[in-house]
Order: sequence, then C-alpha cells, then structure tokens
Amino acid sequence: MKQQETTTEAKRRSGGMFGQRYRLFSVFGFNVHLDPSWLILGVLLTWSLARGLFPAYYEGFPDSVYWWMGLAGTLGLFLSIIFHELCHSLVARKFGIPMKGITLFIFGGVAEMGDEPPGARAEFLMSLSGPAASVLAGAVFLGANSAAEEFLSAPTLAVLEYLGWINLLLAGFNLLPAFPLDGGRILRSILWKWRGSLGLATRTASGIGSLFGILLMLLGLLTIFQGNPIGGIWWILIGLFLKNAAENSYRQVLINRALEGEKIRRFMVTEPVTVPDSISLSELVEGYIYRYHHKMYPVVKSGNVLGCITIRQIKSVPKDEWPVRKVGEISSRLSPENTIRPDTGAAEALSLMSRSGNSRLIVLENDRLAGILSLKDMLQFLSLRLSAEFR
Repeated sequence: MKQQETTTEAKRRSGGMFGQRYRLFSVFGFNVHLDPSWLILGVLLTWSLARGLFPAYYEGFPDSVYWWMGLAGTLGLFLSIIFHELCHSLVARKFGIPMKGITLFIFGGVAEMGDEPPGARAEFLMSLSGPAASVLAGAVFLGANSAAEEFLSAPTLAVLEYLGWINLLLAGFNLLPAFPLDGGRILRSILWKWRGSLGLATRTASGIGSLFGILLMLLGLLTIFQGNPIGGIWWILIGLFLKNAAENSYRQVLINRALEGEKIRRFMVTEPVTVPDSISLSELVEGYIYRYHHKMYPVVKSGNVLGCITIRQIKSVPKDEWPVRKVGEISSRLSPENTIRPDTGAAEALSLMSRSGNSRLIVLENDRLAGILSLKDMLQFLSLRLSAEFR
C-alpha cells in the first residue's frame, strides 16, 4: 500500500513524518529513505513467500531454494515500489511540485510532496503515473518470464512470475477510489476540475477514503471470525491507516488554506529571550527555564547568535555537572533544521517544525537574530482562523 510523500551514508538517520528513518541512496536527485517499520514487512513477506506461496505453487525445491526465492521476491517488490514512487516524483517535478523524497514503510511507500499540486491536471497525471509504472513493471516481469522460459531456472521463472502479478495487483489496489490512494487522488482531480474547489474535492475524496478504511477494518474482523487472525489483523491495520491518512489529508488542506499567504513575520516574537554562551547550565535552569518556561533559547555571544539550547540537551547532562558545564559547550549550532527566514510562508514553517521536531525556530534576517517563531503562537492563530472560516 502506498500514498502520494554512498553506502557509508546508508545508516544516516533523518527526521520527517516517519520519525527515524535511514537514507539508502539517491536516484534522479530524489533521496530514498527506509523507515524501520519496513523491515517488519520485509521479514514477514520473505517468510510468507518462502514458507507459503512458493512451496504451494512450485513444488519440489529444497527449503534453501525457497528461502532464496522469498528473499529475491521481497527485494524485487522493494525495487518495484521505488519505481512506482519514482514515477510519481518525476511527474511531480515536471509540474514544479517540491518533493522531499521517497520513503518505504510498513504499508508500502510514499513520495513525499512539499505542496499540493498546482492544478487538477497535474494531480491527475501525477497520480496516474504510479499505477501506470506498476502495470509496466508487471508486463516486463511477465514478459521476461515467458521469453526466457527455456534459458532460466524454474525458481528464477517463479520469482519473475510472482513479481509480474504482484505489480499488477499493486496497480489495481492503488486505483481504488479511496483517497489518499492513487485512485482517490485521481477522483479528487476529477472533482477538482468539475467543481473548481480543491477543498470541496478533498473533503469528498477523503470521505470516500475513510469509508473504504472502515470497510477494510470490517473485512478484517470477518476474516478473523473465519479463522485467519493474521490476515484479519493486517486488513484492520491497513483500513485504520487508510482512514487516518484520508482524514489527515483533508485536515492538511484546511491548514494550508488557512495559512495561505501568511508569512512568519506575522507570528514571530521580535524580542526573544536569549542566553549567553558563557553561563552555566545551573544558571540557565534557575534564571531562564524556571522563569520563562520555554523549551528552546537562542545562544548569543557579543551580540551574535551562535545557535540554540534546548531542555532536551540539558537533560542529557548529569545534574551534578550543571554548575560546571557551560551553555556554549552543549548548544546546537545554527542549521536549516532550527532556523528560518522572516519572509518564509507559514505553511512551510509548520512543515519544517513537523519534519525536525522543533517547536521553536530561530528567525534570521541577514544572518542576524530577528526573532523566535513558536509553534504555540502559530496554532493559536490557526485555531482562530479555522473556527472563523470553516465553521
């Protein structure tokens, strides 16, 4: 299941909507990440192929061969999902949609979009490209299976046949009109073109997606009662994921509409509380944390901002060392994860906070401290705007 967001670097951790994840490689300029949850899928799929599907349909091979077939089938599906998401990303790039990369997780993969498509046509073509890629991959695998029947071993042909049919199944499932699956996005693009409103189209498509999610959960319960608890649990989890994703997608559209045209200059505090790099952690806690109750403070030296220090960093130091450890020793340096410009859009700032996990950002203008942006202040504005405009 999926949605539409060098080897030494393979274990590099990065943040995002999936929390901890690992960058694997880059293809056509898109970073491919692996969420640890995908490893669960990889293990379960390899096991089910090696101990279930392949022995049932292709008899007579040793157990070791079935395990190699299971591993090859899993890796082939891994590459197929990347190809599916890559085609989404390439079409999105053609229409100028910023893409954050491709992430594989327990329910498949997602090409992470940095913004909504600019129009219904862009969404239609971008959404259709993924299933089209899966159909193409399926045809290639089945064609290779047929063309090389006299040259390849029986286990290899079995894996090719499996990859052919699983890609076609992937295309068919994603064409279901359940937002945010590709079929649901195609439906949204049609409604968007017809009604002329992204918000209304998203509300309708999300409602259908939520309904599909509920139906899948009911199917899961029925499957459990029929004596297949593992299959039933999977259907329930997929249905729950689909329902939540549909609701969150509609909520994100409302947020983007509410923040449209707003710059963070409107929300930032222009005279933030700053901390000298030379004071001790004890002085920081007593004189700043207990007094102002912020989770992050800009760290300055001679009027220049050096970075920031957070409560999380303070907690990482043993309490008996607080009197002798200086703020400058443990503070974070300025980076794209904790800084932002005052002319940045509010929606982009909210996305950065979600991606980095930082609820406060340092606002820099011409490399000088211009203020602090707080998630709390943005959410207060967002709550008022949504209650006023969408009640």
